[in-house]
Amino acid sequence: MSSFIIYKNTRIYYNDIGKGKVIVLLHGFLENSTMWSSLIPKLTKQHRVITLDLLGHGKTECIGYVHTMDLMAETVNSVLKHLKIRRCILIGHSMGGYVALAYSEMFPDTVKGLCLMNSTAMADSNERKKNRDRAIKVVKQNHKSFIRMSISNLFRPKNRSLFSNEIKTIKQEALNTPLQGIIAALEGMKSRPDREAILHFGPFKKMMIISKRDPVLDYITTIEQTLNTDVIVVEFPDGHMSHIENKDDLSYNIMSFVEKI
Repeated sequence: MSSFIIYKNTRIYYNDIGKGKVIVLLHGFLENSTMWSSLIPKLTKQHRVITLDLLGHGKTECIGYVHTMDLMAETVNSVLKHLKIRRCILIGHSMGGYVALAYSEMFPDTVKGLCLMNSTAMADSNERKKNRDRAIKVVKQNHKSFIRMSISNLFRPKNRSLFSNEIKTIKQEALNTPLQGIIAALEGMKSRPDREAILHFGPFKKMMIISKRDPVLDYITTIEQTLNTDVIVVEFPDGHMSHIENKDDLSYNIMSFVEKI
């Protein structure tokens, strides 16, 4: 069932499918809930799956000019409260992982499990913040060119031709993202705090899916976050888009993680 709720005078789009253990899937920057289309049929055989379009993405409207990860987490919470869901497993890709971390910090008693997929608990470095500022300038000049370039660069170079059809589809979806939504998300990601403490002290099952040739996240730095924690680490050989580049292995590992909770 797909529907909308109103949160802070803003339409928030969500899908609610299946019955059982509740799994909330959170998409990344320039993505929307359609990114989970291959995973949902597998999960909904035994579980209830909630997907939503985060602020300024997909069919969800913008609230303002800065969409912080906390604000997005509050939006997720408003959907779950509307659906009367008390506890859930969170799985977030990239920016969706930042939102899942914010949610876990704000509403820890509602979280049964947390999976960060091609994401990080660290705040942006100073260099990364400068890169986001540069990106905002480019977006203001020509956001369509920014989208086309950004999507291709998320894949391991050798996979760009292999998944050319998928990349074309992702670009078409991403081009529907409004200018305001792109900039508000970039501003929100730039200002997010470090949340590595959640990996150490979060009272729930945790897993990180890390790709060795992720062009967005440094492999060594990401792995180091998991040292001296009980985080389950899954490593893939490819790029930032594990749901495409490593689709079958990703599905297997997510299903295994969910079954342990």
